[in-house]
Amino acid sequence: MAINKSKGVTRTEELLADLCDRTFLKLWSYPNPIKDDGKELCDLIAIFNNNIFIFFDRESFILNKVNIDPFVNWERWKKKVIDAQIKTAKGAERYIKNRGKIYLDKDLQTPLPINIILDETEIHKIIVAHGAEKACKNSSDENINGSLAISYTNSKLVQPTPFLIYIDKDDPIHIFDSYNLHIILNELDTFYDFTTFLKAKIKAIKIYDTLSYCGEEDLLAHYFLNYDKSKQEHFIGVKKGNFNDITICEGEWQNFIKLKQYKMKKKSDEVSYFWDELIQKTCHHTLEGTLIGDSTPLRGKSAIHEMAKEPRFFRRIISEHFIDAIRKFPESSGQFVRYLSYTPSFYENKGYVFLQIKALGYHCDKTEYRRRRQAMLEIACGAAKNKFNNLKTVIGIAIDAPKYAEENSEDFILLDCTNWSNEIKIEYENANKDLQFFQTENMSTSKQFTTEFPNDDNIKTSTIGRNDLCPCGSGKKY
Repeated sequence: MAINKSKGVTRTEELLADLCDRTFLKLWSYPNPIKDDGKELCDLIAIFNNNIFIFFDRESFILNKVNIDPFVNWERWKKKVIDAQIKTAKGAERYIKNRGKIYLDKDLQTPLPINIILDETEIHKIIVAHGAEKACKNSSDENINGSLAISYTNSKLVQPTPFLIYIDKDDPIHIFDSYNLHIILNELDTFYDFTTFLKAKIKAIKIYDTLSYCGEEDLLAHYFLNYDKSKQEHFIGVKKGNFNDITICEGEWQNFIKLKQYKMKKKSDEVSYFWDELIQKTCHHTLEGTLIGDSTPLRGKSAIHEMAKEPRFFRRIISEHFIDAIRKFPESSGQFVRYLSYTPSFYENKGYVFLQIKALGYHCDKTEYRRRRQAMLEIACGAAKNKFNNLKTVIGIAIDAPKYAEENSEDFILLDCTNWSNEIKIEYENANKDLQFFQTENMSTSKQFTTEFPNDDNIKTSTIGRNDLCPCGSGKKY
């Protein structure tokens, strides 16, 4: 059955929906969800793993009015765009925590197709505020981007200041604006990267009495520039010294994007969107109701769900591996040829099997062919588990070899290896006797050094052991 999603009602909601479709992928973000009373819950909800993101989009041009006291203008704009949305966001959070039903349509006929497990879920409240950019720039020569300044504090001594928004640090709400919305959702365009940034921000808000910055983009630059090698994570704040307040100045983002490392990252990330396209294709078929097979990406575990967990820089590695495997498919006159490759995940004890098949003149209908291809893929996944005993999850992806196929389709399998008994091991060994996956003498291995922010010294080598720490900075065994 097809799932009909709203595309947003206003111009800015449509923009938000488009950005979130790319960052959170089509299957896990839904604009204009409806409560059981027929009213909107929020302007967009995105759900993945144990995180719910609720967005509230508001635009007002009150600040463009002339011949009115700027302070009065600011208070009116803030009341409508910020204060009212904070109240709405808190109400939406209560509704979700009280297990209120959520629908995709005002007729309450189409429930939100994702189960929410509240006991394990964190809710992130996000306001997108439009209409202040021009006034922000005009207010000061130092405001180079037109971004809203934000301060998380509990201080009772704060004075209302135009274009500076004070947020209660005990109930933090994230505020993006017209300038930095694109930056945040484009630079953190995976669930992992976006969530990790928000959690680092919440951690800093809890640690310091006050966290202030001149724009969310400047906070993001600060986050990227601070990396704790011992914990292998970015952070906000300082590693040494006793500080109560942290202030991040104007211009951090503009300085950051001029760095060679940033430019190299953006260039290196281009290949990673191969992975996104592969996921989005299945997301599209799921939403259209044209997905073949018994997979349920929105319900419980699925191969697509596991694929969507990967951070951006690791999608880069996986995409490079898959594209390289496609190039290496053997040139052969044989009618049936297969090529199998394996690559690890960012997550420990998880890996990907990639099976390409050339089956020219294979005399059976497409349904039977897909069934046989899926069976072969499952055996390959089992063989991978038997080869790499540490694996707990194996995701299999099978396609017709692009070198020879005029059209293509994808098969996905998730093999849960958590309880891998000796009987199951032997079963897959027997199934693999003829196919000999991961047992041929001409197998080759390679290891790739990579970091989130590449440098000129990144190289490929075959001298790193499989159980050595991955040099990407993830702390995972390669």
